[in-house]
Amino acid sequence: MRFTRALLLAACCAIPIPLGAQASRVDSLDAFVRAQMAQRQIRGLSLAIIQNGKIVLAKAWGVTDDGSHAPVTPATLFQAGSISKPVSALGALHLVEAGKLSLDADVNGYLTTWKVPGNSFTATEKVTLRRLLSHSAGMTVHGFPGYDVSVGMPPLVQVLDGTPPANTPAIRVDTTPGAIWRYSGGGFTVMQQMVIDVTGQPFPRFMQETVLGPIGMTASSFEQPQPPARAALTAAGYYADRTPVRGRWHLYPEMAPAGLWTTPTDLAKFAIEIQETYAGRGHGVISPAMAKQYLTEQKGGSGLGMGVGGVGAARGFGHNGRDEGFDANLVASVEGGDGLVVMIDANDNSLMMGRLQSFILRTWNFTNHPPEPPASAVTAAPIAPALPARYAGYYEAAENNMLALVPSSAGNGLQTLADGLPDETLLAIDSITFGSNERPFRVRFGRDAVTLRPGEPRERKAPRVAPLAGSLKPVSDPDPARSSRITAALEAVAKGGTAVAETPDLTPGAKQDLGGGDNSALAGMGTLSWLGQEDLSGSGIHRHGGEVARVLLYRIQTKASQRYLLVHLTDSGAVTDYDVVDR
Repeated sequence: MRFTRALLLAACCAIPIPLGAQASRVDSLDAFVRAQMAQRQIRGLSLAIIQNGKIVLAKAWGVTDDGSHAPVTPATLFQAGSISKPVSALGALHLVEAGKLSLDADVNGYLTTWKVPGNSFTATEKVTLRRLLSHSAGMTVHGFPGYDVSVGMPPLVQVLDGTPPANTPAIRVDTTPGAIWRYSGGGFTVMQQMVIDVTGQPFPRFMQETVLGPIGMTASSFEQPQPPARAALTAAGYYADRTPVRGRWHLYPEMAPAGLWTTPTDLAKFAIEIQETYAGRGHGVISPAMAKQYLTEQKGGSGLGMGVGGVGAARGFGHNGRDEGFDANLVASVEGGDGLVVMIDANDNSLMMGRLQSFILRTWNFTNHPPEPPASAVTAAPIAPALPARYAGYYEAAENNMLALVPSSAGNGLQTLADGLPDETLLAIDSITFGSNERPFRVRFGRDAVTLRPGEPRERKAPRVAPLAGSLKPVSDPDPARSSRITAALEAVAKGGTAVAETPDLTPGAKQDLGGGDNSALAGMGTLSWLGQEDLSGSGIHRHGGEVARVLLYRIQTKASQRYLLVHLTDSGAVTDYDVVDR
């Protein structure tokens, strides 16, 4: 699952469009979406557009899976990932207004099946519902990988305590409640247990009766797994490398933070309900006064379950979501009655969602949103033909976030890769500077790093990690024993759980962050061929808390394909991360 605090639709109202122009812009949207899906190899995409408090377009593209090639329709079900959180938060707030929960009391006063273990951090400050919903309760566990459908789900208490077969650590308080903002799906799992304990109902039934039903979200359900009739309506999920999720999708006992199955149309109804309730109307799930709290920042850009931002007419709310094989995004204005929901059956780390949002803002004539800043480069300056190949390679843009640059097919710039697929074009501005042709972003090359300038005057260094692995040829491995230990460590990561915990060649951070198992990129890893290594000592690169001293490069040959493996090692030789790439 994922969450970003700033993906908010700063839009208020829309200018009426003649019928002919409406058809034209739908056609242009159709062409734009098809081009983006082809570039990013997205199987299925569905969206809904809100204007003036109404759904004005619900449209879908592509297929639900590679096997059946069944078309995606507006009724196709997708996993909402972390958009489950703002929806489930409404259920908890409904209980607050019914007097069954308190926003500011110790949650252990309501939990009966399980309690938040006390420690030095909770001696003076307590975990409260307000803090759980605003990611400020000091709770651990960012997100959840879910469970293979063939394995089934552990009981919720085992997830809370991190006991097998749960595949995530125990959910605990490890910093003073209220002190900081830190995203925690674990906190919403505690909220789920609270709701179960005070209502005596299964969480899906409570949410159906209290939130989904009254709003009219007839396609939506928190049931895990979905019953057969609903499962037949689902899209199948695909990982970032575009391999399918085994069994089509994962199961999530962590229903409140990650378990909602829905459609863009139903999420649009949800957004409209928030807008209407805030304005004093709505279906009474929560009161207008509570809706104002829901959309008021508590800490770090979070309201009570929803991301919030902007001022005046540009005030907006939103959330994005990721489950294994599914991404989604919801953005809406607070008072203008506008919004957008997009769902895809893939994990995609590119700028595609942002491009689609910008396209709709322009072509649907949304007003009162900030004008889009100009692109850094519109035309390419002449440069030496060899320069793009010289600059191509992998750069560390941020911790655990690698920027891949390859020469563009036009020969006058560079192309960024996301998940091994084309994403953004960078045109030459001069011999060392390249700029995006769609946003104010540029890179400037130095000796061992690039300077990233996402917007003046902000800039940061991105150390060079390695050349493109595909540009290297296999040579004799200078340390086969080391490669064997690395192979064993990565095989443990693929298995997860106790296999990771018992592996001596992984850093503590890697064990914690990569211990979920079921990693598709490592499945059927096959034979490793040595390509070389890069000395990164002193570069300042950290992965999962471990300082990277060197990166080893291998070619992976499987029955299906040829790929490349970058293994990040600490000075002691422990694996602190890995990347599987296509170039």
